[in-house]
Amino acid sequence: MTRVFSGVKPTGHLTLGNYLGAIRRWAAVDQHQADALFCIVDLHALTVDHDPARVRRLSRQAATLLLASGLDPEVCTVFVQSHVDEHTRLSYLLECVATDGEMRRMIQYKEKARREGERGGSVRLSLLTYPALMAADILAYGTDEVPVGDDQTQHVELTRDLAVRFNQRYGHTFAVPRATHPKVAARVMNLQDPTAKMGKSDDAGPGIICLLDEPDVVRKKVMRAVTDSGRDVVYDPEGRPGVANLLEILAACTGGNPEGLSGVYESYGALKKDIAEAVTEVLRPVQERHKELCADPAYVEGVLREGAERAREMARPRVDAAYRAIGLLPPE
Repeated sequence: MTRVFSGVKPTGHLTLGNYLGAIRRWAAVDQHQADALFCIVDLHALTVDHDPARVRRLSRQAATLLLASGLDPEVCTVFVQSHVDEHTRLSYLLECVATDGEMRRMIQYKEKARREGERGGSVRLSLLTYPALMAADILAYGTDEVPVGDDQTQHVELTRDLAVRFNQRYGHTFAVPRATHPKVAARVMNLQDPTAKMGKSDDAGPGIICLLDEPDVVRKKVMRAVTDSGRDVVYDPEGRPGVANLLEILAACTGGNPEGLSGVYESYGALKKDIAEAVTEVLRPVQERHKELCADPAYVEGVLREGAERAREMARPRVDAAYRAIGLLPPE
């Protein structure tokens, strides 16, 4: 069976973009059609300045929301990255295979380093090297497919290069994974800036709908969403990105087609009203289940503990093999 690995980083509250773009498919498709692992990649949250208590809180919240969204621990493996030592054990070996130039070419590193430089600051070394940890996340499990957005494709390509290089130098050890871009996944943009993705980094902003936003908050954010010049509702992603984003959100929530939906509305107000109701309805069962799970924290903790044990059993033989292959003495 195909093995799939994917994860979420607890650097902010999970958003509607995370749900429609990835998590919904994980629950509806991936966990049933593959041997799937879903990970809270908390170590990646340490590459930037952070509040330790907030990282812990968001890690627990993210795990609870994944379960509330339909991930079934009887069908897939849900765990926290830092609970499985094999991730960091393998990461160092991959740093010894990667080159400085490869790391510095990563687009996200260059962008963040540039922004920090403009502010007179500097970035942490871990921000430069974390693609090796991301590669370890994937390679430790013999992953075949990694469902990612376009912004993460470069990291999966680096993972492939490191796997091939390690295999050629030290003997075949790793499967070479491939990035997948599910066609049914929605790309949700910021309601206040439709040229930017609805990401977790600005989760307090008016353009971001969080999975735990109350219905009144959702309605307020949608009704204040940026549109475009003109009054007609037309699906034109290039010329009218604001309206196109709204139509795509409605289509993702209702199973419709954005082009077809554009002919239904004569005003932005009517369109936004229906979007607010559709989003609220999509989030309602997730929020209800999240509330139930929060009332039973021992269950969530048990899922994460058992998930880590299962993940450890999968990863340890391969990581041990990598240690032997690269020339390290086995422990007695």
